[in-house]
Amino acid sequence: MPERRAFVLHEHHKPRHHFDLRLEEDGVLRSWAVPRGLPTSPGQNRLAIEVADHDLDHVAYTDPDKSIADTGWWEEQDRNARRIVFTLHGQTGVRRYALIRTEKDWLLHLTRDQPPAVQT
Repeated sequence: MPERRAFVLHEHHKPRHHFDLRLEEDGVLRSWAVPRGLPTSPGQNRLAIEVADHDLDHVAYTDPDKSIADTGWWEEQDRNARRIVFTLHGQTGVRRYALIRTEKDWLLHLTRDQPPAVQT
C-alpha cells in the first residue's frame, strides 16, 4: 500500500484568481501557485510557481477568499532532480501529473499514461 500523504488544491480569488497545489512532504506542504489551474488534457502545460512551504494544518484551511477545490492523498511514481511524477487521489478523481523543473519555475503536466479508472 502506498504511503498516503495529503494534498490540497486551494482556489484563491484574491489578489488575482489562481490555484495553489500543496503536497505533503517531509512534515510540510510543499506549494506551487498555478495561475491557470491544473491541466485538463495531456497536451497542456501549466506554469507552476514554487512558493513557501505551509504547515500541515493548512490542508483544511479556508477563508472568504480561499476555498478547497480538491483534497485527498498523493503518491509518487518517479522523481529525479528535474521531475516529480505523481498521482493525486482526490475527491474529484484520480489523475497522474508531472512537475517539470525549468530554469526558473516548474511546468505542471497531465501525463498521457493515466491510472485505470477506479471500479466501485
